[in-house]
Amino acid sequence: MPPTESKATAQQPDEHADLLAEIEASLGEGKLPLQTFNDETVHQLELDRLFGREWIFVGHESEIPEEGDYARRYIAGDPFIFVRDMNGDVQVLFDSCRHRGAKLCRAEQGNTSHFRCPYHGWTYKNTGDLVGVPQKEIAFKNLDQSEHGLHSAPRVDSYAGLVFASLSDSGESLEEHLGEFTWYLDIQFKLPDGGMEVIGEPHRWVVETNWKTGADNFAGDSYHTGFAHHSIKQLGLGGDDTVGIAGAGETKDRHVHCDGHTTSTRMVEGEEVFMTYPDEIVDLFNPDNVTPDQYEAAKEALSFTGSVFPNLAFLNFGDITDDPNKDVTGFLGVRKWRPLGPNKTEIWSWAFAPKRASEETKERIYKVYMSNFGPSGNFEQDDVSIWNGITDVADSTFARHHEVDLNYQMGTEEMSEVAYDEEWPGPGTVYAINLEEVGMQKFHDQWFDHLSTPRDGDTMSRDCGGGCGSAKADGCGSTRADGCGSTRTDDCGSAHADDHDPANGSEPAGGGE
Repeated sequence: MPPTESKATAQQPDEHADLLAEIEASLGEGKLPLQTFNDETVHQLELDRLFGREWIFVGHESEIPEEGDYARRYIAGDPFIFVRDMNGDVQVLFDSCRHRGAKLCRAEQGNTSHFRCPYHGWTYKNTGDLVGVPQKEIAFKNLDQSEHGLHSAPRVDSYAGLVFASLSDSGESLEEHLGEFTWYLDIQFKLPDGGMEVIGEPHRWVVETNWKTGADNFAGDSYHTGFAHHSIKQLGLGGDDTVGIAGAGETKDRHVHCDGHTTSTRMVEGEEVFMTYPDEIVDLFNPDNVTPDQYEAAKEALSFTGSVFPNLAFLNFGDITDDPNKDVTGFLGVRKWRPLGPNKTEIWSWAFAPKRASEETKERIYKVYMSNFGPSGNFEQDDVSIWNGITDVADSTFARHHEVDLNYQMGTEEMSEVAYDEEWPGPGTVYAINLEEVGMQKFHDQWFDHLSTPRDGDTMSRDCGGGCGSAKADGCGSTRADGCGSTRTDDCGSAHADDHDPANGSEPAGGGE
């Protein structure tokens, strides 16, 4: 496409047009400018046009099983309270008092019926409704409290217990966003009786790299495994089929691109593998919870790695241990790449296990997962030390002035011996080898589409007291956990609901900040 006709040139202000036109031209050749991995202009466009309107993972329902359970969460730089309210509905409330904007939530997680502002004491139910204004009859006698509840994310919805939110009040639904990729998510989250649950708190750590590097890696980079992670094999922590050279082993390797998302799998054809989970876990895997084809795929799988656009990733890994003298086990991990700047990312990492597994087995799964993919994990240290270097050179004068491009051409017809698996039972385009980078190309194509398209006046919506932003299954969008009902207090400047009237300016029951 000639530059004069490009989307970037036609739609963008002059300050963005040159950069976006350069990105567009590179993508057309299967490449990408190196500077996009450390550029302030790109970062600001991402915050507004990508994270400001796309569906972003917030957390899993199992993290807030009881009414009043909450945790602090973020969509890029924006703070939210992820809470199950007194009605059992999941809310994603903007963590900012409607009076003077102070953050309300003072703890990372807990249980509460109310959130109280530490600045002037305005108090909100965990539904988001404003219920207390100190000295209201004197200071705010005509204030309509029903119009001053907490803002909530304009759209909240969930799939298989995974809760997502969007900062835009328009756009495709979560169902449309995930598309047929749910076929692959079902294998990870619906296979065991009782479902999956988060073990412990999510781990978080900050790395000096651009968020797209991690997203890029999980979008199908099997090419790096045998090189960057060769030490795993040398130490006896993982087998050749798991961390060996891509395309060189005896496993049945497949890369899948489906409705904007990607997954890759290594399988042992004709054998019952189930990601090398122990028998106790395999006994929980019920073929009635998924389709026969999904069950067969899970049975032969040694591993699944995947990416849900834009910044959610998962890995269901087998044949890995934390000690060469201990048995291997499978584990499911979920991670989110939270951008803190063009050269800084906060990695969020959740460990999952079947809810009905024994505590001993959960502890074993958690330890193996964290020792390999936690903040100081074996795999993690291999990757991050390399990713940091990419971010460093992306900010170099040489890269900016000499139009240094990165190559994403592996898997294209002119570059590779391309073969497709036409017999694959699941949806999507399926490569019959894991030596390809088309999944990464597709990721960056979507990324560019967002950056080159202004938001056209999208605004944060206001719901009536925070209720309309919940994720209800009935179309208002909520997910309700069976058996909810207990409440506890914590130190989040909040307390149980009771006969106390916060409007009179007295302390809520249980004290607070």
